[in-house]
Amino acid sequence: MNNPLAGLSQSVRDLTKRVAPAVVEIVVTGYGARDEAAGRAANSLSPQESSGSGILVDPDGYIMTNAHVVAGAVRIRVSVQDANTPASVQGTPFVDTRFFSARILGVDRDSDLALLKIAGRGLPALNLADSDKVRQGDLVFAVGSPLGLRNSLSMGVVSAPARALSDDSPILFIQTDASINPGNSGGALVDITGDVIGMNTFIVSQSGGNEGIGFAIPSNIIRSTYEQLRRTGRVSRGSIGVIAQDITPVMARGLALPIGHGVIVADVDPGGPADRSGLKRKDIVLDFDGHRITTSVQLANDVYRLRGGDKAKVTVLRGNNRLALEIEIHEQAGSFDPLAALASPERNLVPRLGILCVEIDQRVAELMPDLRRQYGLIVVARSPEGQAQFIDLEPGDIIHAINNLPVSSLSAFQHAIQELKAGDAIVLQIERDQRFQYLAFEME
Repeated sequence: MNNPLAGLSQSVRDLTKRVAPAVVEIVVTGYGARDEAAGRAANSLSPQESSGSGILVDPDGYIMTNAHVVAGAVRIRVSVQDANTPASVQGTPFVDTRFFSARILGVDRDSDLALLKIAGRGLPALNLADSDKVRQGDLVFAVGSPLGLRNSLSMGVVSAPARALSDDSPILFIQTDASINPGNSGGALVDITGDVIGMNTFIVSQSGGNEGIGFAIPSNIIRSTYEQLRRTGRVSRGSIGVIAQDITPVMARGLALPIGHGVIVADVDPGGPADRSGLKRKDIVLDFDGHRITTSVQLANDVYRLRGGDKAKVTVLRGNNRLALEIEIHEQAGSFDPLAALASPERNLVPRLGILCVEIDQRVAELMPDLRRQYGLIVVARSPEGQAQFIDLEPGDIIHAINNLPVSSLSAFQHAIQELKAGDAIVLQIERDQRFQYLAFEME
């Protein structure tokens, strides 16, 4: 007699054999505060290791992971399971594993995603599915390296396919009860076909361990971010120039709206993309880019996934009339875009670090009135080459000092970096979001 449970078990085994080799362990070496012990000061720095997971998305060694997994990295080591490992030893210490050094090609903090590259060919890779098709109750599998336990698999269901966690974030996460623990970050959440529907990113827990409430970044956001980071090293986010709000029963009665639910346009930026398309205040957004709109966060998520130059069809209800409009998406303005125009690779590059910096002068200070100090260098871009791919320096960071010496000019900083030997310790005092912090690493 056929045993349906045996059939299910074999199907999961087959899926695991295909998926597991394409989910890698990432070990990051950086510097952090040493715990107070043996008479040592608590604020001294020491090398530290942390681990996470990543997804091979291209056989030529392109890996997507969470930005927080590689934050502060000095060195990144990736372990890849041999795809030909016998099923009998998968998930055991006897798995054949290859180790690679990885470099960071790009980081997108907004989505908490990063793209890594290892020097491999013909590696196992996973397909990114259409996360818009994910539904509540779908069977899913989380693959990663929780707590450093390489190549672990857990099973669960989609608890919610589009969970908004805050009004400030435009991302709608996939919620799952598949077991996710520290170290799973950056790993794959796959469907029953073995395709990636999301990247395991964080959990909500009172104990610090899995409590069945895990969240994954949807694969459609991963795909868009991967394509842009691979092509340009940066990510363009969409903007249409509107303020949208959820309709409440009281709002519907007070404004005499034709329906008592949905999303209403509260304001339209004069001369912006929505304004030029004909969108007006009090319009009710029914559909955007082929998706039915029910909440303002959902609309923000759909806009967020598009790039500058894309076009989206919008259906609105104006009074009792349905109107079809087309909006050309504009790129969100970056906080430091005006400064990037002041830099050139020939003049502003710090080659060994792979960053472009601009000195703070009167003109720059006027662009950034909230600076804590009126001197230093502002990082305006990162180069694909140089050590910046391994250290946590981002556009917008302000370098105020190097090894206790104030940074007075770009030329002096370039000279100081050039004079350092491999293995020399560097501590940069930087300002980020109007707060000072230290960034410590060794010169390569």
